Amino acid sequence: MKYKLDKEEQEILDAFERNELKSVPNVVQEIEEARQAARNTFNKTKRVTLRLTERDFHLAHTKALEEGLPYQTLLSSVIHKYLTGRLIDKT
Repeated sequence: MKYKLDKEEQEILDAFERNELKSVPNVVQEIEEARQAARNTFNKTKRVTLRLTERDFHLAHTKALEEGLPYQTLLSSVIHKYLTGRLIDKT
C-alpha cells in the first residue's frame, strides 16, 4: 500500500532504510511515557487559567514545537511531573 509522505516523513523513511536510525537508550521508559500520555488523553480534565510572562510563554511554545506537541500539553506534563516528583533538574 502506498502512502503520500510529506518531506519530513520521507526523510525519516529514507534514514530508516539506510539503517541510520538508532534506538534511544531508555526505549522502555519512552514507550511507557507515550502509553501514559495516551491514557491521560482520555482522563477528565479541569480547565485553568495560567498567566505566564511573554518570555516563558514563548519558551514553552518553542519547546512544544520541538517536541511535536501542543504547548498546553507540554505545560500540563511539566506540572504533572513536578507534582508527582518526576520532574528532574539536570543542572
